[in-house]
Parts: sequence; structure tokens; C-alpha cells
Amino acid sequence: MLLHGRKAIIYGGTGPIGRAVATGFAREGATVHLTGRRPSALDAAAAEILADAGVQAAGGTVHTAALDALDPDQITRHADHVAETAGSIDISFNAIGLGDVHGTSLAEMELEVFERPVITAARTMFLTTQAAARHMIGQGSGVLLFFGGDGGRDPVRDYNIGGFQVAMGLVDTLRRQLAAELGPHGIRAVTLQSGGIAEAIPENDPDRQSIVDMITAPTMLGRTATFTDVGDVAAFICSDKAAAITAASINITAGAVAD
Repeated sequence: MLLHGRKAIIYGGTGPIGRAVATGFAREGATVHLTGRRPSALDAAAAEILADAGVQAAGGTVHTAALDALDPDQITRHADHVAETAGSIDISFNAIGLGDVHGTSLAEMELEVFERPVITAARTMFLTTQAAARHMIGQGSGVLLFFGGDGGRDPVRDYNIGGFQVAMGLVDTLRRQLAAELGPHGIRAVTLQSGGIAEAIPENDPDRQSIVDMITAPTMLGRTATFTDVGDVAAFICSDKAAAITAASINITAGAVAD
């Protein structure tokens, strides 16, 4: 198992990407510390993960904690608790939703709407990676995993998404800087670049089909990455098999982006 004995904190663990990565980690034997704002949603997510046959076969475990991933005190207390009780923090993954802002051009957008995803990304990504990094430095190892960009490459054309792409660019820059500063301590920082996950679009969303068509059209494989793809790649990247990979954006766009 790729992650046997590893301890991972997942912020935004009740969302579809958080659950997918948590399941991928647990299938590889990791102990997953799932966080979110609502205890009931956390319990449901944990039950879903633990019901997975692969997780059961691997003996993966899930712990839950209700916290606000924008609150520095709550984040720090939880990270300290995990490090103290579990013995280490080996992986930190932030899947907090930044909000979907689209349909209005930047030239016409209100400041509050534009800056909302930017401020959310800056605050939660900085706070959660900092809380984990403080412990990872002491143990001389760890992985900070991000999801989304690479927002620093091409702009999104033909679809107005406001501050969301700017927020992704911020996260990518943070990932590169963390990799540079923390590399000497054995800590890696990596982003999963998805280009959109069709399974993540709610079935009851009236615009679901148009969104799925939009994110699928530019792919070379005729499909987007699946939740299983996301979890499997995340587990590999956070394992010793990928020990030489840092400051990188791992392309799981199914060919929507050509490197």
C-alpha cells in the first residue's frame, strides 16, 4: 500500500473532491483526518469512505473534526492535536470550495464578487499549509497537496469566471514558493490540475449538461478525469513513489491542456 501508516488532513472533506481524495488515501492505507463545517455532513462522508471495499481491504481509517478552514485558531488547534495524537502530519490537502463566479466579465464585475474567491483562497491555503508545515519541518518530511490550476498558464477564454482563475493563479504561486522554502526540510508541494471534473457537477444543476460539455469538449480523451482518477493520482503523488516531484502541477486534464 502506497500510504500505509501515513496521516493526512483533508480540509473541505465533505465536498466531492475532498471525499474522492480521502477515499484514494484510505484505499492505500492512510489514516485520514476529515474536516468540514457540519458534523452531520462529516459523519456521512466518513461513512461513505469507510463503506468502500478498497478502504476496508486496506484497513484505512477516518477521523472527523468540525472546523472552519478560514479560522486560524481552529486550524492550528486541530493540526496540533493531530500531530500530538497521531504522531505526525504527513499530508495536508485543501479542497475548500472557492465558489463559482461566471457569466460576468471582469470589466463589469463588482469588486466584492471579484475578490471573494481570491480572498478565500489566500486565507485558507495559507493558514492550512502553514499549520501543517510547522509540524512537517520538525519531522523532516511531508506533502502539501493542492487542487485546481495551473491558473498561471493560459487565461480561460469564451467563459467569464471572474476572480476564480485569479485565485487559482494565487494558489499556484503559493505552491511554488512553499516548494522552494520547504524543500530543504524534505517537504513537497504539488498541485493536481484537473480542468474540471464532470462527476462533480450536481445532477440537479439545470446547467449541468452545458457545463459538462464545456469541460469535456477540449479534452483529447473525450472525457474528464473521474473521482477515482483524482484519488488514485493524489495517493501516488503523496507516496514515496513520487518523492522527486515538487513545485509541479500534475496534469490530469485528459488532454484538455497539453504540456
